[in-house]
Amino acid sequence: MRFAPSPTGMFHVGGARSALQNWIYAKQQGGVFVLRVEDTDAARNRPEWTEGILSALDWIGIARDTYEGPYFQSAYAGEHRAAAQRLHDAGRAYYCDCTREAVQARTGSQYQGYDGFCRDRGLPPGEGRALRFRTPDEGTTVVVDLIRGEPTFENKLIEDFVIARGDGSAVFLLANVVDDMTMGITHVIRAEEHLPNTPKQQLLWDALGVKPPIWAHVPVVVNEKRQKLSKRRDKVALEAYRDEGYLAAAMRNYLMLLGWAPSGDREIVPWSVIEEEFRLTEVNPSPAFFDEKKLRAFNGEYIRALPVDEFVAACQPWLTGTGTIAPPPWQPAEFDADAFAAVAPLAQTRIAVLSEIVPNVDFLFLAEPLIDEAAWAKAMKEGAADLLDAAVAGYTELASWDAASLKSTLEAVGAERGLKLGKAQAPVRVAVTGRTVGLPLFESLEVLGRERTLTRLRAARLRLV
Repeated sequence: MRFAPSPTGMFHVGGARSALQNWIYAKQQGGVFVLRVEDTDAARNRPEWTEGILSALDWIGIARDTYEGPYFQSAYAGEHRAAAQRLHDAGRAYYCDCTREAVQARTGSQYQGYDGFCRDRGLPPGEGRALRFRTPDEGTTVVVDLIRGEPTFENKLIEDFVIARGDGSAVFLLANVVDDMTMGITHVIRAEEHLPNTPKQQLLWDALGVKPPIWAHVPVVVNEKRQKLSKRRDKVALEAYRDEGYLAAAMRNYLMLLGWAPSGDREIVPWSVIEEEFRLTEVNPSPAFFDEKKLRAFNGEYIRALPVDEFVAACQPWLTGTGTIAPPPWQPAEFDADAFAAVAPLAQTRIAVLSEIVPNVDFLFLAEPLIDEAAWAKAMKEGAADLLDAAVAGYTELASWDAASLKSTLEAVGAERGLKLGKAQAPVRVAVTGRTVGLPLFESLEVLGRERTLTRLRAARLRLV
């Protein structure tokens, strides 16, 4: 098996799914997983994109020391040229100097393929002359596909396609085939979008005298409008989900459900179950909907299932900042690990992605809360000043600073004013945390402490003057 991404941008979630499927299938069959970086597009390749591929694979569990590679397609340029020469020497390829404009002028159509004009001209290699493969005029090419059966293509409908540029360098179709041959690839799992290339590549395998691999073209991944996921339009970068706080276990579980499902009425399952039950032949060929809302719900389930100490550890990049994750709004010296540990179990049940931890706990580590003005306007209506005065008085005299006492005190303050607890606590919550929603209020006040709580309540009261 091989996974062969191009280092030309962020790591696509569809590519991550293909990598996982190749990875699992190789393990199931007792085979080998090869990572091959197709880096021959020099104008678009960047070293950081290659590192991005490696780190993304690490994140979803395909660690660097568990596969062969990475190999780089550019290192096999000699093999590509040799294969092109063999095809030319055998009469299976010819040189062509036709421009797109010339072909269009002859055919009268911008949509018609190449017309075979140079087939019998006997042109030698030269500047501006591409090498084209001579496709058979008769017969069919049958693709054996573990997901799609045996798609059949009429050879006469396949144009003579370019396999090498004028400078002798191989194009994708030939380079990909030669690399697979060189590496002994027996099975190819890749996206459905490559299916139209497959009969051309299979013809190249046959012409080079090597048995083609068994193919499996997995369904295209689409958005909610059933459009193919596009990096220009959709959120497709695996790194973006990682840096937002999706757990690797949740992501890879969800990716494996794009076109396949484990047995029974279940979706969230241990990775060991997926490794055991996944079958390529059970993959649905229909387009697979990448539902970010469902992924978010998945992630929330995974977060809630973590032991608390693992949750605390998982939150650390957002509590401190990293090279790709923005630092939190507080200074490092203001962070109190004990205070965070105290509220972590409360936060764990309320967030769906790890980045949401910051707005849930920032009030603990800032000298003053970050006030949401819309929340302030909603909570600080008529009567709010009187309620805050009463809350300050009650909390100042409180004998025991604990959640239960804080709650009963505010319940009494609200009852005296004809308010249920939900209404009574709104001004207090905004005064202390800056928001109308967040962690349980009274447990938060207990951790924040008497002095800081009273300081914030008094500051809010002055702001209402």
